[in-house]
Amino acid sequence: MTDDKPYSSEGYALMGAAFEVHREMGGGLLEEICQESFEIELSDRDIPFHAKRELQVFYKNRQLKKRYVPDLVVHDEIVVELKAVSALVSDHEAQLINYMRITCSPVGYLINFGPIAKVEWKRFVLSEFVD
Repeated sequence: MTDDKPYSSEGYALMGAAFEVHREMGGGLLEEICQESFEIELSDRDIPFHAKRELQVFYKNRQLKKRYVPDLVVHDEIVVELKAVSALVSDHEAQLINYMRITCSPVGYLINFGPIAKVEWKRFVLSEFVD
């Protein structure tokens, strides 16, 4: 039996932390402020994460000089990209999907703290984008 929603409980906890940051801080702040607040909330909830970890990229088994640096990797498996913009666009989605592909991360979250009214977010599952 396969899990239709991989990492669903971890994602639920992750988004709970995001909602708390937005409830406490409001929207429209700088991305760096949102990221630091989110990291504090994740720590307070004992959710393991790495911030701004450089990810190696390979071409034909050769390591490239360029690195990808996602905002967060949660539970060593979930890539999280944070934004603080008026609305998410397809370029933001493509950025997250590329991070997921490069790292073989099964799940990713795109979280936007920019809107004043509420957090905008999208969940992606890698298997929906690769064969």
